[in-house]
Amino acid sequence: MRMLNPSSRTTRWFAAAAALLIASTAFAARTRTVVLIVCDGLRWQEVFTGADPLLLDPAHGGSWVPEKTLRARYWRDDAASRREALFPFLWGTVAKQGQLFGNRLRGSDARVTNGLAFSYPGYNEMTVGYPDPRIDSNSYGPNPNETVFEWLNDKPEFHGHVAIFGTWDAFADIFNEKRSRLIMQTGWNPPTLSNTPGDAMLRTLYATTTRFDEEEPPDSFLQIPLLEYVKTGRARVLFVGYGETDDWGHQGRYDLILDSAHRFDGFVRQLWDTMQAMPRYRGRTTFILTADHGRGSGPVQWKDHGVAEKGSENIWIGVIGPDTKPLGERSNVAPLTQSQIAATVAAFVGENYRAAVPRAAAPIAAVLPASP
Repeated sequence: MRMLNPSSRTTRWFAAAAALLIASTAFAARTRTVVLIVCDGLRWQEVFTGADPLLLDPAHGGSWVPEKTLRARYWRDDAASRREALFPFLWGTVAKQGQLFGNRLRGSDARVTNGLAFSYPGYNEMTVGYPDPRIDSNSYGPNPNETVFEWLNDKPEFHGHVAIFGTWDAFADIFNEKRSRLIMQTGWNPPTLSNTPGDAMLRTLYATTTRFDEEEPPDSFLQIPLLEYVKTGRARVLFVGYGETDDWGHQGRYDLILDSAHRFDGFVRQLWDTMQAMPRYRGRTTFILTADHGRGSGPVQWKDHGVAEKGSENIWIGVIGPDTKPLGERSNVAPLTQSQIAATVAAFVGENYRAAVPRAAAPIAAVLPASP
């Protein structure tokens, strides 16, 4: 057989065909900006059924707020009304315009695959696309794996337009700040992304607020620089990590889990409304909402998560944006895994992450437009 000249027309045709085949596995999305938002340790039970009646009892929920007051805020007689009282944006907007997965009572399973069900392994899995058995501690150190955020930031189209905003200081390691050089606002580091009067006041608050948790500030502190960054119009790929729900869970304060979850819903609404009010983002932005792990259940194990707390592997996933069909709460569907999120983030902005990282799980096809 005659060997083809590398410069021949035939060889170039085959190379072009191969490139087209690889490109065809990406999705032609209308989305220009994608935002991955994580509410740390928020259980699927609260998302789909609202406040847990067992834990409204202070004997089990550890609440300092009187049960009568807590019930007035969050209790309703049916699950649909309870969950909407707790998450009005999630159920009033996301569920109507997007899709929600993870209600195990309706045949929808979303879970982690790292076998550990705590934070660092979960954030690695969702942002890299596969679990890494080496990462077995929240204090593991700089992530040896390149996240989809770093991968996208290395592309000319996205470089300098990928940012990480998270309350937990470990995000600097999870996204390997030194290697990736991503824009980051994490932990108690004071905001440095702008010099607005609001940022000056916030820097004072960061410096003078008594720290309940040395690893992360309140979610409200993060919201201010996050919105300031978004208003610059620079965001193309954005990660947002809120941490209070997990913090109060470990403290055994169910009243504050509910309050933090409700405020999380309000923060997401505020971010969505801010972006939809800007022509650069309006109708071209997709939100992916999820949790890094679940928690145990019952009168005691709800406070913790991990292999010892059954059910901690169960999470939830929500998606809203111009490319996602408005199918609402999904039932009787194929199981989803946390590892699918990385490729889904890339697919929404037209990039094929799996072509570069074959170990990564496939994107969530149900929320994406049909491939060409």
